[in-house]
Amino acid sequence: TGRACVNRVITDLAVIDVTADGFTLRETAPGVTPQEVADNTGAPLTIPADVGEMQLPAAVA
Repeated sequence: TGRACVNRVITDLAVIDVTADGFTLRETAPGVTPQEVADNTGAPLTIPADVGEMQLPAAVA
């Protein structure tokens, strides 16, 4: 991946924004804690106080 090409990463665990300051956690998957995301992320991760939970479509949930 080239530099400055990605501004959001969506995985099975979380939604993470790529900012000028690094990675910022925005949402976690249902049942996943912010700490679990941090433990499974290979880079420093900022965890704001207002992290939300992903809202999955009814067909997926």
